[in-house]
Amino acid sequence: MMRFNWKTLSSYALSGVLVVTASTAVLPVSTATAQVRALPDFTDLVEQVGPSVVNIRTLEKASSRQGEGGGMDPNMLEFFKRFGLPIPNLPNGPRQTPPPNHGQSPDEGQPRGVGSGFILTSDGMIMTNAHVVEGADEVLVTLTDKREFKAKIIGADKRSDVAVVKIDAAGLPAVKVGDVGRLKVGEWVMAIGSPFGLENSVTAGIVSAKQRDTGDYLPFIQTDVAINPGNSGGPLINMRGEVVGINSQIYSRSGGSMGISFSIPMDEAVRVSEQLRATGRVTRGRIGVQIDQVTKEVAESIGLGKPRGALVRAVEAGAPADKAGVEAGDIIIKFDGKPVDKSSDLPRMVGSTKPGTKSTLTVFRRGASKDLSVTIIEIEADKPVLKASVKPVKPKDAPAAQLLGLTVSNLTDSAKKELDIKGGVQVDATEDAAARAGLREGDVIMAVANVTVANVKELEAVLTKLDKSKPVNVLFRRGEWAQYTVIRPN
Repeated sequence: MMRFNWKTLSSYALSGVLVVTASTAVLPVSTATAQVRALPDFTDLVEQVGPSVVNIRTLEKASSRQGEGGGMDPNMLEFFKRFGLPIPNLPNGPRQTPPPNHGQSPDEGQPRGVGSGFILTSDGMIMTNAHVVEGADEVLVTLTDKREFKAKIIGADKRSDVAVVKIDAAGLPAVKVGDVGRLKVGEWVMAIGSPFGLENSVTAGIVSAKQRDTGDYLPFIQTDVAINPGNSGGPLINMRGEVVGINSQIYSRSGGSMGISFSIPMDEAVRVSEQLRATGRVTRGRIGVQIDQVTKEVAESIGLGKPRGALVRAVEAGAPADKAGVEAGDIIIKFDGKPVDKSSDLPRMVGSTKPGTKSTLTVFRRGASKDLSVTIIEIEADKPVLKASVKPVKPKDAPAAQLLGLTVSNLTDSAKKELDIKGGVQVDATEDAAARAGLREGDVIMAVANVTVANVKELEAVLTKLDKSKPVNVLFRRGEWAQYTVIRPN
């Protein structure tokens, strides 16, 4: 009979090895050994990076502050300004003066906001958020050794929320810039900043997600590091003591940290800062298209497979995309050979391309891919979208369209000219399946089931050949916007 040596078992249990004794033999049993990692110690990182983190206060002349927050605490002003909230008018609020020993009298300027930053170069270049210095008449930078400097704004870029300021100093402790590509979800990170004006506050957490889209120009690093008003512009630091991001935004219902914070990736921030330091502004490329995401339903219905790329809803007349032959309804799936996984990827790819560069767009059109050559131009202010007035021709007899809930008619020549299209079918009324698909009066159908239709006759010819029990994809224009929908018959 085999006996267990309980003394041996208990002494080895913690190491994950089960030892069994039979007579004088000891037989090891193979088991999975759990990997045990100690919690990180951030003390060395704080000593290493802490001196490179600065406190930034902005001042604004009292005359320009009237009617905008009054005497509100500068930390709360920073919060309202960052998240686009209306700034309360507190004309009778208590007058706020700069903290003592900062060399500023109430007559020279009033506090505008409080933020953070970090030393980029030893000669005084400092990186922070654009929203931290926006609207400031004066920027004051305080180092960890309590020295204070007036800073000059070298440049600020609202699209990326990156700014660079310069102080007159030398021999400063600059940060080390890390490789964002090596950053992993679940990795420990640390933030240093001035939440609510509390200088050199250290918080830590893990990376929750990468490439997080929040509607801004850049994909963010999401963490659960505690970030509060005043942390804006401070560094996000990895366990190697390298800066991998700039703390920029939080998701909050209370105004305080809720464990969802967003940081600008450092590789993107460095590219922006290099342009700001060279010219004081950022130059970005554009091709002149309005885009939207591709849904799973649309991707499957047009033969694209999985949802990917950027759906072109409109093409600006005379823009590079127009000259290259891009059409409304195209789906841009590659830019210079690089996949466009989602619609938000395209503006970043094009934006980071130098104006004047010749690039290649790969578009998916009517079930097939096609390469188009486009020359990038410099980005400019968005133009307003004009809605064309479309006057219908007398409705035609279209029984196949009526089965889908569509009442349609041909476009007049003037409507085609106004919409800058060669043909299409106007929707005069919808019901049942067409109405459920979102089509409405005034829409112009451009293609059905990946087939272009120039008039009601061609629309009927396509619909007649289709299986009436299966969904059909429809490319249509609404004003200057093109988009897809899927009609599902009853």
